Amino acid sequence: MDAIGNVPIFLSVLKELDPQRQRFVIIRELLLALLIIIAFYFIGDYLLKLLHISQEAVMISGGIILFLIAIKLIFPKKGDEMQWDKSKEPFLVPLAIPLVSGPAVLAAVMLYSHQEVSMWITMGAILIAWTASTLILISSIPLKKLLGERGLLACEKLTGLLLVMIAVQMFIDGVQPIFCVR
Repeated sequence: MDAIGNVPIFLSVLKELDPQRQRFVIIRELLLALLIIIAFYFIGDYLLKLLHISQEAVMISGGIILFLIAIKLIFPKKGDEMQWDKSKEPFLVPLAIPLVSGPAVLAAVMLYSHQEVSMWITMGAILIAWTASTLILISSIPLKKLLGERGLLACEKLTGLLLVMIAVQMFIDGVQPIFCVR
């Protein structure tokens, strides 16, 4: 969940709303995203089996998608912003999906459902990440004033660098079982 990278997009999408309504929309969208993430934790495996998709495919594709998102954070292009109808209040798209609960997050959650880690630990980790994202996005207006445009841009690029490393590791973890003979 790239809350800092999502701050400029959230501010842009919600700029026409008054601050009270912005908070409401942010909380609503984040709750929807949380429900989607938790649902994918529990039913994602069944969905993958139904579609005959392996864990390795999820890791490789999740790594590629995360890598592309990270590259866009590091090297943004003009006119590359998401398009939406600014006359309407956003609902589910683009804030909850794909910004908060995007393909990389959903792929990671489905992969963690296979780990030998307690469900409660994983749910705790999801809630901690979600809470941090919620706090960052709710405080995005004061955060923008504190960091300024350049500070937010620097945070986006740092987040992009971290996401590149996570994406490469996801890709390696997905490819490794294919090439390693046991």
